[in-house]
Amino acid sequence: MIAAPTLLPDHRRHDIDALRALAFLLVILYHVAMYYVADWPWHLKSPHAAEWLQWPMRVINLWRMDLVFLISGVSLGFLSRNQGTWSLLRSRGARLMLPLALGMAVIVPYQAYAEGVANGLVAPGFGAFLPRYLSMSNPWPKQAFAGAEFGITWNHLWYLPYLFTYTALIALTLPLWKSPAGQWMRRSFNGLRGWKLLLLPALPLLVWTMLLARHFPPTHNLIRDFYLHSIFFTVFLYGYWMGADTGVWRELARLRRVSLAMAAVAIAAFIVLRLGAQGPPSGVPMDTLRMLYLWLAVAAILGYGHRHLNRPWPWLRWANESVYPWYVLHQTLIIAGIALLAPLALGPVLEPTLLVALTIAGCWALTDGVIRRFNWLRPLFGLKPRRARCKAEITSPAEPLPPEPGWRSPSPRA
Repeated sequence: MIAAPTLLPDHRRHDIDALRALAFLLVILYHVAMYYVADWPWHLKSPHAAEWLQWPMRVINLWRMDLVFLISGVSLGFLSRNQGTWSLLRSRGARLMLPLALGMAVIVPYQAYAEGVANGLVAPGFGAFLPRYLSMSNPWPKQAFAGAEFGITWNHLWYLPYLFTYTALIALTLPLWKSPAGQWMRRSFNGLRGWKLLLLPALPLLVWTMLLARHFPPTHNLIRDFYLHSIFFTVFLYGYWMGADTGVWRELARLRRVSLAMAAVAIAAFIVLRLGAQGPPSGVPMDTLRMLYLWLAVAAILGYGHRHLNRPWPWLRWANESVYPWYVLHQTLIIAGIALLAPLALGPVLEPTLLVALTIAGCWALTDGVIRRFNWLRPLFGLKPRRARCKAEITSPAEPLPPEPGWRSPSPRA
């Protein structure tokens, strides 16, 4: 018999807020590294591209967006306790779709322009590029920029429509999740303890991988991204189930050292098998190691986060409100920084250091100096108006967690 979950009091989950902020800091570093990693397609590529970056990038890439979607599911688990279907759809729709629309119309176009110029398929001159891009009536050469075949792209903002889709699926089926059958599923997941919590959640991920991965490679185009949908929605659902249940969070914290050690063993075995493979690695052993590593890494991060980060850090309120605008802005600022620094030929150490610094400085200046100061701008970057914010900070958990590469996948998950 599985005990009913014990709910946390109505206060912010500081560990979720902190993990959200730290995960996004990792995204900035990851996207800067995408410019420098050899043989992985991205909008622009550095002449200093390095092959050694592939392995640390791959080790991170196997779990980073899964962690993002799980934390977003946790957020929805809190929010859905006090809202019905249509209230959730209205609030989440405005919170996610307004920044997407603004980003596609104002923030992302420079990325497409810079990529098109670098590819030699777009004439220099952003003033001439922008009206044609926004009109979507004059098609671009297919290889001009990521998403050129659609005329307009969302690039790194792909996370927002994916998150809204998963949120809508949960919201439209709320009666199912609140039914006895739905509550049994939630209790069954949250009742996992010991080895079961460390291994069983990886099984659905392994099944989806074996069934879908080779037939539907990642695209980030929403419509035919069936494999990524199966993985991302599954971990999103895990987060939704976990929500405010204290038992499963305590167990993750208790098992944090074990899950970290098992994750290290899984990724070490994965690397050894991949390095020894003749041609692209495939098969059940590789898929099993990937999905085990994915879940164990996420479990370790959640466990350590719950153990060490669940406190009101002085920087947390600022970071929690800054994450969303930084997410919307950061990749365009990276591209602009590349355009500024690349002609200076500063080398493979100073240039990336300055690129990270410029990106962070630009995000901070635009967010704290402009976006957070004007109520009419705040909703366009996913922020609540100032007057509505104070009460929300007392009772709401973390907001959905933004990030990630462009329209297309930078590299297979293996």
